[in-house]
Amino acid sequence: MVAGSIKSEHLLSVSIDRVWKAVAFDGYNLVPKVVPDFISSIELSEGDGGLGTVLKINFTDAVEKFRIAKERIEEIDPEKHAIKYTIFEGWHIGLTLKSYSIEVKFEEVNSSETLVKLNLEHDTIENTPLVVEEEEEIMKDYVLMLKAIEGYLIENPTSYV
Repeated sequence: MVAGSIKSEHLLSVSIDRVWKAVAFDGYNLVPKVVPDFISSIELSEGDGGLGTVLKINFTDAVEKFRIAKERIEEIDPEKHAIKYTIFEGWHIGLTLKSYSIEVKFEEVNSSETLVKLNLEHDTIENTPLVVEEEEEIMKDYVLMLKAIEGYLIENPTSYV
């Protein structure tokens, strides 16, 4: 097992307040709407959407490698606009990773742009680090969701105000 991290940054053309509300407080409702080809639903298995909540993500048949994922909200900080999830079942668990968590931080660039910083901490199954292609494969799902949320917020300017 090898510990590692994958970091990436993405500029969204949406205000920090709107994207924070959409992701941190309503992501479980919004994500299936914006990526319906990949995620059919997200259920609150435990909790109310806040700290400690367990989310069960149900994937469509278009996702061949896994049917579900389960993740727990480990940290949520509205003042710092940061949220951290630990994935404990599904997605890349058992494929390339033994365990992983992802921290998402939102930073205001200006009144209409937000910089999103992703930091994924992981332990591999094998005694080798991930290669670049594996890192890209893991991160693409998160980037896809972020870009889909951005698109929704741009197309629906009165949502999450």
